[in-house]
Amino acid sequence: MTDKPEKKSRQQVYTLLIEVGRKDGDGLPKGATGAALMVYASGVDEAEAVRETVAILKQADMAPLDVTGYGTLQERLEQGHDISDEEKELMQRALDENSVVVAQMTPFFEDQKPAGKGRPN
Repeated sequence: MTDKPEKKSRQQVYTLLIEVGRKDGDGLPKGATGAALMVYASGVDEAEAVRETVAILKQADMAPLDVTGYGTLQERLEQGHDISDEEKELMQRALDENSVVVAQMTPFFEDQKPAGKGRPN
């Protein structure tokens, strides 16, 4: 029999929010204490997408601290998320290239006031 075996799984794109801390060479702005990265990552399941994304971020000298998954495009639409055409294009790119696409980076900054000054006891 020459039938092709059915594929067990199919790549999908998952929306992930990754919180990163500071590490030498991470490329974050001076004074930032970390950042949040909105990422579209391909994988056969969300766990694989997370593993691949964390590995890539570590290779880029970033320090991943926490990952929150928001699911696939279909799951997000079912939850009522408003997803722009630009987001859909980035998701498609991640799928086409079997890659991780960083859609947005938001650095975190702490309050610049010296600790302990001006606070009531």
